Amino acid sequence: MLEKIPSGIGHALRGVRAGYEKIVAEDDFGDIADTIPLESEAFDDGESIPPRYTADGERISPPLRWRALPPGTEGLVLIVEDPDAPGAEPLVHLLAWDLPPAMETLPEGEFRSPGHRGLDENLGRNSYLQTAWLPPDPPSGHGPHLYCFQLFALSKKLDFAHAPGRKAVVQAMRGHVLAKGVLVGTYERV
Repeated sequence: MLEKIPSGIGHALRGVRAGYEKIVAEDDFGDIADTIPLESEAFDDGESIPPRYTADGERISPPLRWRALPPGTEGLVLIVEDPDAPGAEPLVHLLAWDLPPAMETLPEGEFRSPGHRGLDENLGRNSYLQTAWLPPDPPSGHGPHLYCFQLFALSKKLDFAHAPGRKAVVQAMRGHVLAKGVLVGTYERV
């Protein structure tokens, strides 16, 4: 959708960014230890996300893996945000709650996304109000964007009657986060 924004507009908005300090792992849980090794076989931390996982490719969610969850972990929450989105808050690409602690991997395409059937249970609403993976889609000319994959180990399972948004998920997590892990990928549309 944002690929249709003219490059000149993206360039003009280049300095407008929410900011890394506003992602959930920093703003809400910056005091929690970053001890969960979170990785992807598709890209290394700080490296470019292959187009396959973006709006310019197949639009599927990338594979992830982790280990070393702390004792007492009852549930996992995965939040993916773009702190370089031209707005006041990071753009939410995925909210997945109540992932089982025995799970150590997510295969590519695990979550529902545009044009792809995947899991949509226990998904919250992304910034486009969809319960799905919102593939990276930065405006042309806006420069590189960070995509922050944040995994949180919780001391309890979360429960929501309806698909929650970011604020509701963060509020339910308060007081229950044991550890976190962050993996950052980049993507730029020129």
